[in-house]
Amino acid sequence: MSRVLVTGAANRLGTVLATRLLADPRTELVVALDTRTPGLVPDRRLVHLEADLRAPDLTRLLAVHRIDALIHNDVLQFPEPGRSARMLHDTNVVGTLGLLAAAEALPELRTVVVRSSAAIYGSEPNSPAFFTEDMAARFALSTRWQRDVSESEKLVGALARRRPEVACTILRFQPILGRSLDTPIMRLLGSPIVPTWMGFDPMVQVIHGNDAVEAMIVALPAGVRGPVNVAAPDTVSLSRVLRRLGKTAIPIPPGAFGPVLRLAARLGMPPMDEDTARYLHYGRGVDTTRMRTELGFTPALSSIGAIELVAMTGVAAG
Repeated sequence: MSRVLVTGAANRLGTVLATRLLADPRTELVVALDTRTPGLVPDRRLVHLEADLRAPDLTRLLAVHRIDALIHNDVLQFPEPGRSARMLHDTNVVGTLGLLAAAEALPELRTVVVRSSAAIYGSEPNSPAFFTEDMAARFALSTRWQRDVSESEKLVGALARRRPEVACTILRFQPILGRSLDTPIMRLLGSPIVPTWMGFDPMVQVIHGNDAVEAMIVALPAGVRGPVNVAAPDTVSLSRVLRRLGKTAIPIPPGAFGPVLRLAARLGMPPMDEDTARYLHYGRGVDTTRMRTELGFTPALSSIGAIELVAMTGVAAG
């Protein structure tokens, strides 16, 4: 039996994750932690804990539930409803610090799974075709999101050292696609036109939201320690992605890319954060050997399969 804490339970991935856990009869309790009310069907095994990750009394609030597993899903790359741009660092780093400090005091805790990002590797002109998990320190942390991801992962590593009996798994996801997801990539693909870097057609790698949720569930009993890349095994050219989704690419000279995007944002186009812009410039691939061999997980959909599914279900504008 497991008593699982899910943070960020009100975002789409968190809601699906909690629902999947409740569908398993071996799950004794799901504690859905979020400052917002998650859209979950009432269940006697479900508790909504309305609290901030930075709450000083978080340890006391969690202790009564005798939690033995934690999935930290409350990470923000992009402002979302109820979460402003000013909250990003506080939620990602200060929030993770508060959560892990509270978790460290839970005597029953045996598993921690953290949703991280392959953006920690960056997107650079001299990047390898596929990053392995040991390559995160080889390139400078160029963006705020990269720095947040790196700091959060260091906090997880510190917990793992202080509580060696707790298996701490860090899942480094490539961009997650899904019709109902509010992510930087999906916001961009929701626009009828997509700005691209003139002269560049990078290879990109993604994972579908259903597979992302499945990876987090598989990680709970797996006991894998440290970072694991999570992505579909294949890469695909950006031009092929946009053609399949019926989007019009607007090539922009590199020197004008930033000013044009700022103007487009003022005219109503979804803003593009720096990490997404770099990803569309140089792409990124990750090696998934550890995911397959140690985590024991293989995504149901390839990158092109995830794109095909999004194309079939449609991508809303705006």
